[in-house]
Amino acid sequence: MPPIFALVDCNNFYASCERVFNPRLEGKPIVVLSNNDGCVVARSNEAKALGIVMGVPEFQVRPLLRAHQVQVFSSNNTLYGDMSQRVMETLEKFCPDLEIYSVDEAFLSLSGFTSRNLAEYGRTIRTTVKRWTGIPVSVGIAENKTLAKIANRIAKRTPDTGGVFDLLACPDREALLCRVPVEDVWGIGRNHTRLLNQHGIMTALQLREVDDQWIRKHLGIVG
Repeated sequence: MPPIFALVDCNNFYASCERVFNPRLEGKPIVVLSNNDGCVVARSNEAKALGIVMGVPEFQVRPLLRAHQVQVFSSNNTLYGDMSQRVMETLEKFCPDLEIYSVDEAFLSLSGFTSRNLAEYGRTIRTTVKRWTGIPVSVGIAENKTLAKIANRIAKRTPDTGGVFDLLACPDREALLCRVPVEDVWGIGRNHTRLLNQHGIMTALQLREVDDQWIRKHLGIVG
């Protein structure tokens, strides 16, 4: 069977965990700080809209936090670990072949699910995780993990998808990949982005078309 992966990613995980136990926070801007309360390590969508960036020191945005009554929390790793376990146990009900990638992400192998409508299955997963745990998730589906990551990003950033995007069913993949900046491809960091941009490679589609030997020479075997 051809490989098919679904990447399930919790939306704004730390902030969502705080909302599970305090529903009055729904719709309000939230930031979560590192263990020493030094830097912002998580933001709700409302906080992102205020221009608060990941990793910024708290003192630099303190006036902004106060002006907009942003709800500020210290990291609660015990809570986040417990909620992560609940999410992963829920996902196991849908797919026995589960690879936990991080505290808020997991890959599900859907190779044996080709008789199903995968987008509909993704919506069922999303609805069930929300109902059972209170955590909103996005689901991206594709034939490999890198493309599943891209599909998940599209699901998360495009309201029309309803939080689920099946790249396998996309009628014009080239047009879609042309709109994905190369830095949004899994594994392409700042240094690789700078190198690729210098050679005119700006999008995921352009990266796909690059000769493998060129990639090996400039990005190494991992690239």
